[in-house]
Amino acid sequence: MSDTIAAIATGGVVSAIGIVRISGPEAIPAADKLFTPKSGVRLTEAIPRRMYYGTLAGPDGNVIDACMCWISRAPDSYTGEDTAEFHCHGSPVVLTEVLRALFAHGVRQARPGEFTKRAFLNSRMDLTQAEAVIDLIEAESPMAVQNAAGQLLGATSVRFEAIYSRLLDILAHFHAVIDYPDEDIEDFQLADYLATLTEAERELSRLYKTHESGLNLVSGVPTAIIGRPNTGKSSLLNALLGYERAIVTPIPGTTRDTVEEKILLGGVLLRMIDTAGLRETRDAVEKLGIERTLRAIAGAELVILVLDGSAPLGDLDYEAICAIPQGIARIAVVNKSDLPGELAEAELIGLGFDFCHISALTGAGIDVLRAKVRELFPALAAPTPGELITNARQANAILRARDGINRAIEAITDTITPDAVLTEVESALSAIGELTGKNLRADATDRIFERFCVGK
Repeated sequence: MSDTIAAIATGGVVSAIGIVRISGPEAIPAADKLFTPKSGVRLTEAIPRRMYYGTLAGPDGNVIDACMCWISRAPDSYTGEDTAEFHCHGSPVVLTEVLRALFAHGVRQARPGEFTKRAFLNSRMDLTQAEAVIDLIEAESPMAVQNAAGQLLGATSVRFEAIYSRLLDILAHFHAVIDYPDEDIEDFQLADYLATLTEAERELSRLYKTHESGLNLVSGVPTAIIGRPNTGKSSLLNALLGYERAIVTPIPGTTRDTVEEKILLGGVLLRMIDTAGLRETRDAVEKLGIERTLRAIAGAELVILVLDGSAPLGDLDYEAICAIPQGIARIAVVNKSDLPGELAEAELIGLGFDFCHISALTGAGIDVLRAKVRELFPALAAPTPGELITNARQANAILRARDGINRAIEAITDTITPDAVLTEVESALSAIGELTGKNLRADATDRIFERFCVGK
């Protein structure tokens, strides 16, 4: 990391402010060559983390912008290196010209995620915190923001580090007894290890179980909107979105393909799929749509059954109900509450449905639906910040660490030789080291940071 890098750290559209970020041993001298503060203070002598106003000029001396600049010195910076930032007017052309001027002074273009990668390599954050950065950038709901921010601040790092430390104590004691037999060191007490291992296994199991909720927090709960034709499924989707995403007509079979959109409902991000109405049909295209409907139901974690409240339950409604697999969260939405009601609520209660009355036409009752979704997914509606594991790589490492600890526990309870316990503890330590980045190969590190955007 002997070279100095730079990148535009804001979006590629016109905005009020645009930021160019620089990091590396020549960051401050390079910025100093371009920027002249009005105060007359050189950036090489500037007070760290204080904004300076001045003019920014290219190598030819032509002024590019009147802007702000600040510096930060190693190791007290985001990357752990000397850094500088230009806060310019947000023209993409201005920002590009700033980059070109920096390149003329030997600075190179930063690669995706390279600033955060340097922060990780310089021990400014561990890998779980680094991965939380991209989760925070890509968050699509307030709860996802809170969870990623919690992880960035070390909510999970603290737990992994505590487990790692306890397992390391076991390993150190084991090696001390083996390597220094003449010293007055307490001999193996495998039963004493059992409590430590059991507690670690319990904590890792708890964290691993949050992964499914974590995936739903980031990607949205897969939700199928189903029902017979003309109950108002597409109208419901449009009402929730606030615009006409799906075509709505009085003609049965209008929706012939699945329409997917993400919606924040009751604080829960839903990946909603509007489906073709379930019925017998000879139309080949509509049949394909119904097949996709059944696949959407099979892959859903929430099914919203839309019923026409102005008519009694019919055979097609019961067929739709029968298509919902057991164990899936479900809500019955009785639509058309603006019309005289004919659907008997007792039938829905008898079928075990939680339900609410709405009018997709007027929007009445939508708040009740929001509340019911929130009740079904409380962990997603109000998660403890940083508690949900959203990353598949982390989940896999947690699982391997937990399995290693379980094998160590089995070795103790089956009175297998202590070296077998040691082997499994080492396996668990290695997996936890991968979580935080203690034992990660360089190529694996590169692959992780490829997800990031340039400038971060």
